[in-house]
Amino acid sequence: MPIATVNPANGETLRTFEEMGAEEIEQCLAAAAAAFRRYRTSDPGERARLLNRAADLLEEDRDDIARTMTTEMGKPLAAARAEAAKCVKAMRWYAANAAELLADEHPPQPEVADSGAALARIRYRPLGVVLAVMPWNFPLWQVIRFAAPALMAGNVGLLKHASNVPQTALYLGDLFRRAGFPDGCFQTLLVGSRAVEGILRDPRVAAATLTGSEPAGRSVASIAGDEVKKTVLELGGSDPYIVMPSADLDRAVQTAVTARVQNNGQSCIAAKRFIVHADVHDAFLERFAARMAALTVGDPMEEATDVGPLASEQGRADLEELVDDAVRRGATAVCGGRRPKERPKGWFYEPTVLTGITPDMRIHREEAFGPVATVYRVDGVDEAVELANDTPFGLSSNVWTTDAEEQERFARDIEAGGVFFNGMTASHPALPFGGVKRSGYGRELSGHGIKEFCNVTTVWHGVEPAREA
Repeated sequence: MPIATVNPANGETLRTFEEMGAEEIEQCLAAAAAAFRRYRTSDPGERARLLNRAADLLEEDRDDIARTMTTEMGKPLAAARAEAAKCVKAMRWYAANAAELLADEHPPQPEVADSGAALARIRYRPLGVVLAVMPWNFPLWQVIRFAAPALMAGNVGLLKHASNVPQTALYLGDLFRRAGFPDGCFQTLLVGSRAVEGILRDPRVAAATLTGSEPAGRSVASIAGDEVKKTVLELGGSDPYIVMPSADLDRAVQTAVTARVQNNGQSCIAAKRFIVHADVHDAFLERFAARMAALTVGDPMEEATDVGPLASEQGRADLEELVDDAVRRGATAVCGGRRPKERPKGWFYEPTVLTGITPDMRIHREEAFGPVATVYRVDGVDEAVELANDTPFGLSSNVWTTDAEEQERFARDIEAGGVFFNGMTASHPALPFGGVKRSGYGRELSGHGIKEFCNVTTVWHGVEPAREA
């Protein structure tokens, strides 16, 4: 795949970039290794100052980088601005909280004494150079939610971004340079996927994080496993959105639309499977389909646009195959199900609601990465839980109910990294983010995320250490 900016709203190639060669990659690896040797012992307060400076710069650049993201992958401009603002918030959160999150931990004294120690503590030390393989759908946020905690922990980063967002990738490398981070602390590598294995196998690279497709995750995990290197994977999702009779139906419908078409439907944590109790199914479906059909599909640079184009022509083709397969096998498209005739250029697809889904349809098992929702009818909690878990994925979930017993049951039994009641799944710097099953492993964000790329070190003293006078 060429490294290029191709406007998904019209298919026009705007800029192309040369892929780095072996010599350039080697220079980046050497610079990263040298930077880590210095940066790993830097003062946490200085790291926080630099990260806050990066946040200030991003806030100043918000409108410009938002237009770049929209041009490269098609998200509505308002959503791109919100993404940039979210990144600013996360950087400031880690700058304010990292020192406390990584403070030495002191086990209870009786347990320490029982080990024969006069003193013992747990210290979090950085691992080293971390390779980040990142996707195009949230081209700023996916990177920042790795970079902010990693840099605050004393690690350094190498970014291999998706090939269709090169200008956003270059911006990120430049952002940390302008903020004053030492040379080599964060570098963008303009390379294709074929270069990843060699970089990951290099002994100067300590670990890797990947957000992306299941095949990409398998590949990186297998290479890292062969090299015995730590990885964090955030892969696909087919999140359930469960609506029970006690739900506030108006809010549930309104949120359902946003949850399905956020980022033009191209989000791992977007609600995709709408599992609705029989008592409210018909009312929910009628209102949901009407709202989906009323969304404005158009130029993502226009403020009135609700849904822009898919990021690539292949992405739209893959989505069409899922919908066409379901309809051929008996599903009904209540709305949508085709390319909008009024948008002959670009990679647009109508917001779509499908019913009558059966297990033999591909969309029942595969992730629909676009504005396509499937709606199921269930008769009770048991059936809702069973259907929610009937997927190879387990990223997050949404449940609408005010019944305390139902909430406890869903929180206990849904197989996912998150259960959100009466609201939409969202990532936040203070909350751990990640999944189970084929949605990956490890956690980003919060204290859990900053510690993923730390050496959790036991420091044990047989004699109490000398103290300064």
